[in-house]
Amino acid sequence: MTVDATPSEAQRIRRISPWRTFLTRPEFGSIIGAVFIFTLFWALTGFTVGKGFMSWQGFAAYIEVTAQVGILGATVSLLMIAGEFDLSVGSMVGAAGLILAMCVSTYGLPVWLGLLITFAFALAIGWINGYLVVRTGLPSFIVTLGTLYMLRGAGLALTRMATNGLTIVSGVNTSTAGDPLAWLFNGTIISIGGGDFKTELVWWIVVVLVSTWVLLRTRFGNWIFAVGGNKDASRSMGVPVSRVKILLFMATALSAAIFACIQVLSFGTADVLRGTGKEFEAIITAVIGGTLLTGGYGSALGSAFGAFVLGVTQLGIYFVPGFNSDWYAFVLGLLLLVAAMLNNWILRRASGARS
Repeated sequence: MTVDATPSEAQRIRRISPWRTFLTRPEFGSIIGAVFIFTLFWALTGFTVGKGFMSWQGFAAYIEVTAQVGILGATVSLLMIAGEFDLSVGSMVGAAGLILAMCVSTYGLPVWLGLLITFAFALAIGWINGYLVVRTGLPSFIVTLGTLYMLRGAGLALTRMATNGLTIVSGVNTSTAGDPLAWLFNGTIISIGGGDFKTELVWWIVVVLVSTWVLLRTRFGNWIFAVGGNKDASRSMGVPVSRVKILLFMATALSAAIFACIQVLSFGTADVLRGTGKEFEAIITAVIGGTLLTGGYGSALGSAFGAFVLGVTQLGIYFVPGFNSDWYAFVLGLLLLVAAMLNNWILRRASGARS
């Protein structure tokens, strides 16, 4: 008598329900958080409709904040999944903005050339950050912290030299009036009920979609997860670890330059201190979006919901009667802690589902 040791189809394949699959996705916590935060501030404003928090003007206001920090958050998420940090994105916003403003306002260059110089500068700094990290073996935290201070210090000194002691470059709107390239960064797509939705919303959607596609549908995305999980094992399997990290640092610098161009061409001025603290907001956005600080796990799509949480929190506080806006930093820190703990729980659930 023989015994068939071949496992049946039911034994070999364990069916997992779509709901359980959703529960183990990195985006799960950020989606729940976005719904909760939105509902919370709506409740705190009295569940009003058509005014204040729930008006088109209010919606456009926190979507504007969401879009800008979301542009940074998507690329920062990819870098964090690869196990690295970029603390220089905030100072890059200020430095790139100064370069664009000085090109078109101080030196009278055409907008297209100013944009090319700005993006080239950002990509070069991103390459330097990545190269130093992979060649020296220093933690990216230290390398980019150094870059943060160098960019901010150089921007402060050079701006004062070029503007006779000022730290703000103005007159950009006059130099870019009527230029179609400027509209790509400061134009209004649609106005509804007094709320203006601008092109930064499109930039945000494009950056998130491209980042998500790269992460989930390309070989490069597999390399990002592999490098963040175990770079030594990845290198032994033929993954170009150095190239992956350098390209991701260039991507974060480029997203910071896009952010800078949006702000400079929208406000008509550039300030060396603009972008201060955005590096931490980008990291918080990524963490709320489901990305682990330890690398190897996360989501670029989740960063979009994380950005929405941050945008609603930052602007929603101003719509709550009697609420002191000074509590914003406290709420942001609390969200970071809660998101980090929730991400660890989701990761354990995901590991259990796969085992």
